[in-house]
Amino acid sequence: MPANIEIKARVSDPETLLAKARALTGSEPEIILQTDTFFQAETGRLKVREFADGSGELISYHRPDFEGPKTSSYAISRTADANALRNVLAAALPARGVVRKKRLLLLAGRTRIHLDEVEGLGFFMELEVVLADEEDQDDGEMEAAKLMERLGVTSDNLVSGAYIDLLESQQQNH
Repeated sequence: MPANIEIKARVSDPETLLAKARALTGSEPEIILQTDTFFQAETGRLKVREFADGSGELISYHRPDFEGPKTSSYAISRTADANALRNVLAAALPARGVVRKKRLLLLAGRTRIHLDEVEGLGFFMELEVVLADEEDQDDGEMEAAKLMERLGVTSDNLVSGAYIDLLESQQQNH
């Protein structure tokens, strides 16, 4: 199963972070609108990601919930009709909820830098360092730590869990 090293952090100044990411990558971000519908799963997380053109992906992933760099293993299946796929899953599995976001994507070598504006939650940054087959996770963690430093992301901004977990927690506290 493919794997990457991930970190997620809250962002208080998205414009400054975007400027640093542009300078680091020497490129402009790709804008991606995503709607993720999460379903109950026995292990890990399961979601259908829908893009603006109606295409999508079924994504299953396993990632521990703690702050800082962590290994995420995942499987992805692409579809031309995300709505149909979501409806099939909804007939068999309970939905946990929906996460809507505007993602700005930049690439720094093998690392995906996401600046996400998540509906109901605000701004976040994610780093995904894609690991080669059988690569030691320590290499990816060191790369993520260096990028965090270059982007000005500190450990007190780190977040554990997924956006769906943050939304569920927010709903429970209201």
